[in-house]
Amino acid sequence: MSSKELAIELIRKLPEEASLMQIAQEIEFVAGIRRGAEELDRGEGICADALLELIPQWAKPMN
Repeated sequence: MSSKELAIELIRKLPEEASLMQIAQEIEFVAGIRRGAEELDRGEGICADALLELIPQWAKPMN
């Protein structure tokens, strides 16, 4: 399915009252999922154990 076809299908599935912001967020979310899947296909992903080791570096102490 092309990106255009995917976007059209996503929009069709949203409620009629969906705002442009909600539509954009939905498309952005699915684009991120596809981008991540493509990275994994290229072997650019990291395993869960490596990710767990990185999380403490990202966390900021709360004051």
